[in-house]
Amino acid sequence: MDPEHVRERLAEEATRLNEIRSGFDDLGRESEAESLGELSSSDQHQADVGTETFEREKDLSILEQVEAELADVEHALRRLDDGTYGTCEACGKVIDEARLEALPAARFCLDDQSKAEREARAGS
Repeated sequence: MDPEHVRERLAEEATRLNEIRSGFDDLGRESEAESLGELSSSDQHQADVGTETFEREKDLSILEQVEAELADVEHALRRLDDGTYGTCEACGKVIDEARLEALPAARFCLDDQSKAEREARAGS
């Protein structure tokens, strides 16, 4: 795989993720109490407060996932620089080009990715 093409794909992915992250800029600066400030804490607004809390937690979860994906892109760029891009971090085998084209920041071959996901599900 051409290193310049890989850099371009990783840059595109970073741009996409940064655009998503920018939509959550206020989330990190505003406390939960501040985001719920316009709602009264009286009984008549319990459902509204619950909905707002749920939405805030959902947004924080999305932001956390975006941050993790950006870290994976940075890691892929470092691997590209040190010549290890495209090899599975678990088994050392070459990651299929189609997988890298679809997911340029992939760290594992398909077999090891599946194994890691099974282990994560079993652990939770």
